[in-house]
Amino acid sequence: MEPKGSESPSPTVSSPRCSMASVSALDDMYPSHSLASLTPNAADTPSIPPKRAYIAVAVLCYINLLNYMERYTVAGVLSIIQTVFALSDSTAGLLQTMFIVSLSLLAPVFGYFGDRYNRKHIIIGGLIVWFACAAGSSFVGPSHFWLLVLLRSLVGVGEASYSTLAPTIIADLFTGSKRSLIICIFYICIPVGSGLGYITGAGTAALTRDWRWALRVTTLSLKPFLFQLGVHSPHTLSLCLCSLIFGVVTVATGIIGGVTGSALSRHFRDKMPNADPFICVVGMIGSVPCLFITIFVASASIPATYVFIFIGELLLSLNWAVLADMLLYVVMPTRRATAEALQIIVGHLLGDAGSPFLLGVISDAIHASRPESSDWSFHSLQYSLLLLPFVGILGGVFFLFASFYVAEDRNAVQQLLTGLEIHLASSLLS
Repeated sequence: MEPKGSESPSPTVSSPRCSMASVSALDDMYPSHSLASLTPNAADTPSIPPKRAYIAVAVLCYINLLNYMERYTVAGVLSIIQTVFALSDSTAGLLQTMFIVSLSLLAPVFGYFGDRYNRKHIIIGGLIVWFACAAGSSFVGPSHFWLLVLLRSLVGVGEASYSTLAPTIIADLFTGSKRSLIICIFYICIPVGSGLGYITGAGTAALTRDWRWALRVTTLSLKPFLFQLGVHSPHTLSLCLCSLIFGVVTVATGIIGGVTGSALSRHFRDKMPNADPFICVVGMIGSVPCLFITIFVASASIPATYVFIFIGELLLSLNWAVLADMLLYVVMPTRRATAEALQIIVGHLLGDAGSPFLLGVISDAIHASRPESSDWSFHSLQYSLLLLPFVGILGGVFFLFASFYVAEDRNAVQQLLTGLEIHLASSLLS
């Protein structure tokens, strides 16, 4: 299928929402999504050149990659930050928690405006905020940790605009199996960018001996960095090597898992209407034993730990593109930005918004029971991670519930779109 539909400029004065009694009313209702975007099979659907559509997708994927690189660069040097600022596990977790909270709370705001106004302008504004705050956070000194927390929170403001609206633009440019493929590529950038964030953060910190340069390289230069580690203390070198290996594993599993999940979806979707949520069930439940084994084998065998991390991340990565595609095909095009925002706020608030801080609190509480033990700091964090396998099981159960309704919801959207197409055709002929 060919790319279709382009962003129509937002009007000077927004029109109120009204019934679908006429074509003109519909066009006024959805300034960011013309009526043609709701009826992909209409003969009069305006199209943009395929080259422009693919360039737009390439830009969106590149920015998505950089967003997640920057986000997880902090995770790649978190142990160093914790040492420099003398932070407990729970306080260190606030960096990620505050970032995700701001991202989650503002996603519905950008979703609301994205369904009504020009999404390109909103994304550009958000990226400017993201760039300024991410670069500014690299200049915070050791005595101003709360300024670092504030700036990382504002980075979430910028990312909220992009994360909410970019998938909806792709959904308007492509349909059918082509859209599934493009969405797969877009969401593969998430684990790949996350892994590159660990690699970039750890490598740059080791090379420059300053964690702040890790943020500067990711945000400002955004170029491939040198993998030379230089000469550093054994402790710092060990931390950087761990982040480098974990980053490589995340990149590899993200690519393999994302492509595999999308391929399985396209293969089984026609044979099994609810195949997509079942793929997610397999990914979630299958990763649980790997997470559990990883937690306890870490103190005995590092190679075995990375093997189970690889398998667990591979299974989890099956879900990236499949979940995104499900969201897009069960929601009307004029409500996709709002749906993306809802998914972001629910997913993050119930997931990584509070989990770094919560796990830090649990770890600190366990560590307080035996503060005199030198290795108890490791074991306290290890035991706090036992919460993760149970969350994985809960996620699998929710995907199983979704399998009972996804086919019906998808058909309902298709029927509504068909009705709009007929309405458009009859209006044009009258």
